[in-house]
Amino acid sequence: MDAVLRAIRDGKESQVVGHIAREAPEGKLLEKWAARLKNAEFQFVDITAGLSDLFAAKDGTEIINVKKAAYLASSVMKNVVVPKLEKAIDEERDVTHSLLMRLTEKAILDPTKAGVKLKPECVDICYPPIFQSGGKFDLKPSAVSNDDLLAYDPGSIIICGVGARYNSYCSNIARTYLVDATNLQSKAYEVLLKAHEAAINAMRPGRKLSSVYQAALSVVEKEAPELVDKLTKSAGTGIGLEFRESGLNINARNDKVLRPQMAFNVSLGFQNMECESKKKTFSLFLADTVIVKEEDPEILTGKCSKLVTDAELARRKNEETVRRLAGDGSSGSTAKTSADSVDQKKEAVLLPIYGGIVSFHVSTIRRVSNQQDSIRIIFSVPGTTLKNQGAIYLKEVSFRSKDSKRSSEVVQAIKTLRRQVKARESERMERGTLVNQEKLQLAGNKFRPLRLSGLWIRPQFSGRKRVPGALEAHANGFRYSTTRPNERVDVLFANIKHAFLQPAEKEMLTILHFHLHNHIMVGNKKTKDVQFCVEVMDAVRSLGGGGRRSSSSSAYEYDPDEIHEEQRERDRKNKINVDFNHFATRVSALEFEQPLRELGFSGVTDKARVFIVPTSSCLVMLTEAPFLVVSLRLQERFLKINAIDTTSLEGIKKWLDAIDIKYYESKANLIDSEPEESDQGYEPPDAEDESESEDEDSESESEDQEEEEEDY
Repeated sequence: MDAVLRAIRDGKESQVVGHIAREAPEGKLLEKWAARLKNAEFQFVDITAGLSDLFAAKDGTEIINVKKAAYLASSVMKNVVVPKLEKAIDEERDVTHSLLMRLTEKAILDPTKAGVKLKPECVDICYPPIFQSGGKFDLKPSAVSNDDLLAYDPGSIIICGVGARYNSYCSNIARTYLVDATNLQSKAYEVLLKAHEAAINAMRPGRKLSSVYQAALSVVEKEAPELVDKLTKSAGTGIGLEFRESGLNINARNDKVLRPQMAFNVSLGFQNMECESKKKTFSLFLADTVIVKEEDPEILTGKCSKLVTDAELARRKNEETVRRLAGDGSSGSTAKTSADSVDQKKEAVLLPIYGGIVSFHVSTIRRVSNQQDSIRIIFSVPGTTLKNQGAIYLKEVSFRSKDSKRSSEVVQAIKTLRRQVKARESERMERGTLVNQEKLQLAGNKFRPLRLSGLWIRPQFSGRKRVPGALEAHANGFRYSTTRPNERVDVLFANIKHAFLQPAEKEMLTILHFHLHNHIMVGNKKTKDVQFCVEVMDAVRSLGGGGRRSSSSSAYEYDPDEIHEEQRERDRKNKINVDFNHFATRVSALEFEQPLRELGFSGVTDKARVFIVPTSSCLVMLTEAPFLVVSLRLQERFLKINAIDTTSLEGIKKWLDAIDIKYYESKANLIDSEPEESDQGYEPPDAEDESESEDEDSESESEDQEEEEEDY
């Protein structure tokens, strides 16, 4: 360093040194160099603008990289973002901005999801994809996708931004989508589109950047002067290795001259406009990646249309629906199915009454059955006290069908839909009783969260086929997620009452278990205990009944394949235990307790015999559901454990004495008295209700059993 400094001085007392002012040194070497440079008493000049100007015009290789990045960004917008928005609107799904952000980011990092053949190791995001709707808009690249639901009611505006890199070179595309747009929204979008195109067409060699912004401004002044003050003060920036290249801002004051092979992110928008009702504001935004050419500029992200007709998502989907319902289908099939009578999207049953089709929500149906060639539907009706005295209530309808198979299909479809709606309503009521908790603060891009992969969660998500997921430790809690977008659980540190780490020893599982203060939802299940585990060995082998081990012991002792397999399983178990222990010790916000196996004992707590193990503050049984977690301090209820082995009693009593816990023992059987059940107030159901109820219970049990069998 001294030699470099002497060379810079070149025998002079003072010397002018150029540097990049805004870039702070990173690492000990550069920090030491910066300190020596500062003490050298040179005259420093910021050369950021000069370097930016030098690198503004791209060479052939750089142009190819920018083009590939732009092709990826526009393909993700067209083939991933737009279809997901259309599906959410068409199926009226509850989808959050943050979920759309995560799905879009995955598509950028795995280009095949967008139908693009680019090397995954060469691609990256410029920024987390941006999704905004519902009246809250931020047109800066630093905007984030919040956890609010996507708004798609009439008059909604959806702004989407996607930035992709290829070999570190950036690109950007942003689109605004209208849902049943008002006249004001449609007019404003048309003006913005004209202004954006005017700015792009003004990008010619020899022109100043200020003239590009002026071209856009002139369109707004002519077409809609009342919107001038809503126009963004910038029409974009230069783009390349940096998402925003310094000194190349497209605004009214920048007089830098355009040169061929310059790359720009041309972005323009209207901010905070009032709707006709003046109850809500909306914004509009468009962005494209553009290369300056000798003649016409080249729009690299033009693959994804921004025409008014393509921006109105709901109108386009409505036209498709009208054609489908009018029978203007391409299949030409006239065969009727249960879908003709059951509307899954609206959760309604369509019944022919007096020559017309009348829809009944499935929640109004009390019971449905079929007998040979007839369908019978009984509705839920109010009792003797009617809220609306003038209303007419339909109690029952019956239909005959020549096709008994079709009538069975319709009845089954109605029953299935009823179960789905009842399950959803039950889950909604369960969620209504939950205690509100703070939001999970994600680790962000600077700090990678601690992560354990290949874990199973218990209780498990609903569904026939389970998939493993990953557990991540963030700033204020854990997040478990699988590859399925709706399978995600957040467990906050503040809600964890006890945390346990149970390494696999004699069991098949290594377990992280959290006993919570307040209930959370795992899928559609409400729980105070949530567990993450990994199977450390083959289930059949661990039970001791499979493979060569069941043969004579002498044959087993000299079987090298069997010995190798045993060693492989031990290595796998040890590695998993080490990984779990490493994860637990690095989560500084929690102290994980480990079961003291040498003090464990067998007993009956819930009509089943289990192995119960103490920890430093609890008695636990974590290997199978229902889990047992009982705090040994501040215990508000008695815990009764039956059928304890007599050989374990003395050790248990000594342990309880050592930790100062009160217990009771008696030669007589300690049996709790339970109140006798009374028949008072019981009203027997009619035979048909009872039969129907039994059928549905049997049906439900059968389906649950099928799910369990397929899961395991």
